[in-house]
Amino acid sequence: MANPWRGDVALTINGQRYVMRLTLGALASLEAALETGSLVALVERFESGAFSTRDVLVLLGAGLEGGGCDLSPAALAQAEIEGGPMAAARAAAELLARAFVVPAA
Repeated sequence: MANPWRGDVALTINGQRYVMRLTLGALASLEAALETGSLVALVERFESGAFSTRDVLVLLGAGLEGGGCDLSPAALAQAEIEGGPMAAARAAAELLARAFVVPAA
């Protein structure tokens, strides 16, 4: 079971609940996959609503990796996400936002 902390975000994919988190390793993978080259630019895209489907997939993939899931990018792209594309986008935005929140003491 995942260690629950403020940065965890759950998403149901193909009927299975996954807990995602952006660990340092997942953040490094995310940075490598970004077309803009920075997390700040990705945050700005999500804040302005100018994010792409690719941004959502890359974020979810990094979060799944950080949560210990080995779902491939191709499998994720073909997966059925409970709540559809809007739920996927909300989960990606929440995951990104929570990665930069300092946990309460």
